[in-house]
Amino acid sequence: MRLVLARLVRLVLVLLAVTAASFSMISLLPGDTVDSVLGAKASAQDREKAREELHLNDPLPVRYVSWLSHATQGDLGKSYRTKQPVAEAIQQRIGLTLELVVLSQLIALLIATPMAIASALRPGKWLDQTSSALSLGMLAAPAYMLAVGMLAVFSAKLHWFSPTGFTRISVDVFDHFRTLTLPSLALALPEVAIYMRLLRSELINTFQQDYIWFARAKGLGTVAIVRRHALRPSSVGVITVAGVTMGRMIGGTVMVESIFALPGLGGYTIDAITHRDFLSLQGAIVVFTVAFVIINFLVDILYGVLDPRTRI
Repeated sequence: MRLVLARLVRLVLVLLAVTAASFSMISLLPGDTVDSVLGAKASAQDREKAREELHLNDPLPVRYVSWLSHATQGDLGKSYRTKQPVAEAIQQRIGLTLELVVLSQLIALLIATPMAIASALRPGKWLDQTSSALSLGMLAAPAYMLAVGMLAVFSAKLHWFSPTGFTRISVDVFDHFRTLTLPSLALALPEVAIYMRLLRSELINTFQQDYIWFARAKGLGTVAIVRRHALRPSSVGVITVAGVTMGRMIGGTVMVESIFALPGLGGYTIDAITHRDFLSLQGAIVVFTVAFVIINFLVDILYGVLDPRTRI
C-alpha cells in the first residue's frame, strides 16, 4: 500500500509538471491568437475585447493557475471557435481513440506472440531469421507511412476498404470494425517488431532455466511448457514495453486519425492546432498525458501480479 501511495504522489507531480510545460509551450507558439479568432482585419476595439475575454493580458502563471483550478473540477474551458465545452468535445471523441489504441495493441500482441514463440523454439533457423527480417522492416516504418501505404494499396488500388469515413458500432458492427482495420494495423505493425524481438529474447533465456529442463524431464510437451512455465515469466518485459507503447500509440493516433479522417481525439488535436484553439489543444494534451501516466502506473502495479519478486 505504501508503494502504491508513493506512486500516486509521483503521478500527481508528473501531471502537474507536464501540464505546466505544455501550457507554457502552447502560449509561446508564434502568431497572435486574436488573429485566429477575429481575423487580421478586426478593429482595435474588438481585438482588445477578445484579449480580455480570453485572459491573454494576464501573466502566464496566473492563466495557468486559473486553468488548473477549473480543470481539477472537470471544466477544461470552452472553445472560442466552436463555442463547445472542451470537456464535452473530448468526451464525444475519446471513445474512438481508446478503441483504436486497444484494438491496435491486441493485434500487435496476437501477431507478435506466436512469432516470438516459434522463433525462440528454433533460434537461428529459417523461421527465426525470416521473422527477424520482417520485424526489422516493420520497425523501420512509422505508423503514418504505413497508413499512407495501406491507403494506396488496399483502398485506391484494390478497393477493399473505403479510404475515409467512419461507421459507428451502433449502426453496423461489421462496417465499424472494417473502418478501423487499416488504422489499427498501421498503429500495430511497428509495435509487432518490438514485442516479437523482446519476447523472443526473454523466452530463449527462460528455456535455459533449470525448472524448464525439469519440466521436460517430467515428460511435459512443448505446448504445456510454454503455456504453464515459460510464457508468464517471459512476459514481464513485454508488459513494461506495452505500457510505454500504448502511451505512444495514443500520440500516434493524431496523425493516423487525420489520414483516415476518423472523428477521434487525434483529429480534434490537429484541428485545434490548425486554428490555434488553445483551450481545445490544452485539453487534448491533458487527456493524452493523463492516459500515458495512468497506463504506466497500472503497469507498475501489474508487475507485482506477474512477478511477486518485484514487490520487494
